[in-house]
Order: sequence, then C-alpha cells, then structure tokens
Amino acid sequence: MLAYPVATTREEKYKMIEEIKDRLLAKYGEKILAIGVYGSIGQENEGPYSDIEMHVIVEDGLELNGYEFIYDKFKIEIGIEQKSELFKEAAEVDDSWAIKAGAFVHIIPFYDPTNLFLELKKQPFQASDSVFREIMREFMIWEPYETVGKIRNNYRNNNFDYITLGAKDLAWQTAKLIGLANKQFFTTRARTFEESLRMESRPKGYEELVHQMMAGTLTDKQHIYQLCENLWTGLNEWFEELGIDYKIKELPF
Repeated sequence: MLAYPVATTREEKYKMIEEIKDRLLAKYGEKILAIGVYGSIGQENEGPYSDIEMHVIVEDGLELNGYEFIYDKFKIEIGIEQKSELFKEAAEVDDSWAIKAGAFVHIIPFYDPTNLFLELKKQPFQASDSVFREIMREFMIWEPYETVGKIRNNYRNNNFDYITLGAKDLAWQTAKLIGLANKQFFTTRARTFEESLRMESRPKGYEELVHQMMAGTLTDKQHIYQLCENLWTGLNEWFEELGIDYKIKELPF
C-alpha cells in the first residue's frame, strides 16, 4: 500500500491551517477580511485522511487565484474570493444546492474580525420556495427524464450492464431533488443517501432502490430495472403533489 495519502491528527491539521492563515495575513494584510475552514473539518467530523478546505474572503476588487495542492502530509484547497462574489455564490440555488450549501454554513473561523462567516451562513436560505421548485422543474427535464429514457433504451436492447449505472444515476439525481424539496443540504457526499432517507418529503420507490444500492445488491438487473420504473412513477406522483408541472402543452416558439 502506498504511504500517501497520509493520516494526520486534528492537531496537525489545525497547525497547518494556522500556518497558512499567518502566511496569507503576512502577505495581504487588511485586504483579507476572513479566513475559515469548511468541509469535514468545518463540521468537526473529519477523518485522518480528510483534506483541508478553506475559504479566504478578500475585499472587493482584489482578484487573487486560489490554490489546490499536495504539501507534506496534506491535501489543501484554498478558495480566495471577493466578498460580494462569495456571498452571491452562497445565495445561488441550482440542482447541486443540497450538495454544496453546507460549505457556506459549517465553517470554523480562524480569522474573522467582523463575523463575516455568521452572515455568510444565512445566504443559502434566502431564496423563496418558488425558486427551489423552479430549479426542481428544470432539473427534472435535464437529468432524471433523460436518464429514464436511457434506462428504457438499454433495457429494450438487452444492454443490462447499463441498468446498474443508470439506477445509480437516477438515485443520485433524486437525492438532489429531495434536498431541494426539503430545503435541506447534505453534510457530506458520502452520507447523501443515508441523510436523504430521513428527510420528510421524498418520492415513493426511492427508499427501495437506495437500500438496494447501499447494500450492494445490484446483480438482479431485472429487479433493478423494475425499481427504477417504480421510482420514476413515484417521482412523477411526487411532483404532482408538490404542484410542479415540468411538461408543456404547446411549443414554446
């Protein structure tokens, strides 16, 4: 087994973060408004192989490149963004909102004299319910509808090797929709399915497919295909209950 990635303790990670903070402040001084760490470290549930992910907020008008590199024992990602741009990014709602919103909420400040991170964590929840539903409508057309078409095509053509991949895609896309519908984000990508099953609003058929995936029992392609069809029916019934109509009755031009 290769020696890297290398296991490190929380103390070692914090020491590295402090060194990065001190170097950045020494170089840019008051142009830096805040420095914090997010991801698993920001949630204080990191593992020994977790990387270091940092937000560096700088004053508007100062354009600096971020960094992503391997140094010594650490994988380090430093995002350097102007305040207005970062706050704008945090407030945006798209199909990946439930995956990325946590990066703006769970942050441990290492330098934040004006409490910017307290203000930043409010931004992902500023959009109205109608905005979330519109993103769901658009995403249903972009991904799940197309994925089900691929699943049906490959099933009809006896390409059963694709069914497992298609099922995984459909389940992942549905998880993103569940996060949007509940206006709840996932703490980590690794726990997306687990956490989605605890959310109140979700389509019928989702739980059965996800349990099969989490158990790794995907060898019966006929059964998996039927679970995909069940979820697709459940998704459409769920959208009707939510009042989201993604099909049009006339050409838009």
